[in-house]
Amino acid sequence: MTEGATQVLGERRPREPLLEVKELRVSYGAIKALHGITLSVGKGEVVALIGSNGAGKTSTLRAVSGMVKPAGGRITLAGADVTGLKPNLLVPRGMAHAPEGRGIFLNLSVLENLELGAYLRRDRAEVTKDAEYCFSLFPVLAERRKQQAATLSGGEQQMLAISRALMSRPTLLLLDEPSLGLAPQVVQTIFRILREVNGRGVSILLVEQNAHLALALADYGYVLETGELAMAGPGQELLASPEVRRAYLGE
Repeated sequence: MTEGATQVLGERRPREPLLEVKELRVSYGAIKALHGITLSVGKGEVVALIGSNGAGKTSTLRAVSGMVKPAGGRITLAGADVTGLKPNLLVPRGMAHAPEGRGIFLNLSVLENLELGAYLRRDRAEVTKDAEYCFSLFPVLAERRKQQAATLSGGEQQMLAISRALMSRPTLLLLDEPSLGLAPQVVQTIFRILREVNGRGVSILLVEQNAHLALALADYGYVLETGELAMAGPGQELLASPEVRRAYLGE
């Protein structure tokens, strides 16, 4: 793809902004991972961030969720400046992050992992109700609620990671590579559930190596290349772009 300004395809459907990222920069010592990217997620929207390995996708999510401190730029959530806030201060504001590698507690049971996802909440009856909702989304977890997470398959661990993130009742869910290393049938199940979760009003910022699945789900998408945004547009517009199809869909 060509270097320079972001190529924008089509028009974005107007949405009330939930997350706004402006001129975000991230560095790891002398290595600059992000060079000032600007993106947004509207209320009720699914936004996909695609790109090759090392493009800066995970760094974007880690900066937004407070796992790394930005070197510059501004992050706002529901109109409030949250730049540099730690994750424990972002969760009560409605943000949840299911990181790459799942990050679940392998020595704890499925149910204990879910309860940890709600550790800041005090409405115990509603927490129990939400756990049952997660079990309805992923019935296999209900069958294994007392099992140690370490005994679950990779797909089941990913289901647990998503469920644990949902236990905080987020308005914005950040997902990093939910399909990584999973069987196609499991991936289809997870993306079907993501559509259902979004249908309940949860906004999603999705980093995903499977560009076809990500863009098919997304209302809007961004293409990240070596720390800069190369393209942006509605998911279907990007999916139809010859440049995207050549670079990320193997055509």
